Amino acid sequence: MRLSTIQGNKAARAGAVIFWIAVWAVAAAAIGEELFLPSPLSVCRSLMEALPEASFWSSVLFTLSRILAGFLVSAAAACCTAALSYRLPIFSLLMEPLVQIIRATPVASIVILVLVWVRSSSLSVVISFLMVFPIIYTNLLEGLGKTDRDLLEAAAAYRMKAIRKIRYVYIPSVQPFMDSAIRTSLGLAWKSGIAAEVIGLPDGSIGERLYEAKIYLDTPELFAWTAAVIALAFAFEHLFLLLSRLAAKAAVS
Repeated sequence: MRLSTIQGNKAARAGAVIFWIAVWAVAAAAIGEELFLPSPLSVCRSLMEALPEASFWSSVLFTLSRILAGFLVSAAAACCTAALSYRLPIFSLLMEPLVQIIRATPVASIVILVLVWVRSSSLSVVISFLMVFPIIYTNLLEGLGKTDRDLLEAAAAYRMKAIRKIRYVYIPSVQPFMDSAIRTSLGLAWKSGIAAEVIGLPDGSIGERLYEAKIYLDTPELFAWTAAVIALAFAFEHLFLLLSRLAAKAAVS
């Protein structure tokens, strides 16, 4: 892809963001009541006021550590189980109803059930794990299932060792599916993890700060925390995509 095309895409995306911010500003001005819809400037001001506070960063660190822990553990578990399901059809058959149940159960129901078994401080770890697992598992299993059969036959004919087969056959096949899984699951991990915190209200979490902003009708602060969560989700999605691609590239080099 040419540099001019990449720059054009970036400019178009930036223009789309600016357009929607302008729509937001016009809507806020038309309503004229920050309780219902604060202006972008008001939200930005609220966020800038929160940034120097230690409590802001402690809440971010609290939630960030738990959501990323849930995501990473879930990704590791999904990779292992997808590999087993690919090799053992009976294991895949056993996993299918479990994955379907987790995927179909509403987040609120899972949160309430999990609260019976774990402390609220660990709630977002468990919820992130459960929401991420079906997405990564099904994507990886599909990627493994679509591995080029000709390459597998060639690897078998040349008696390629298992580790080399993984590096040069399976990883390139799975990589696009892993990228898709990361994009979908990491955003869902943040959404479900924050929702779990709003319900469980663990001390010092972003969910607690969102709930307090709602209780005190501080809509600009509510929007500011939401913007912070969006920024974190966006940053870590791109970070994990980059790490995944670098790891895949290193494996086949």
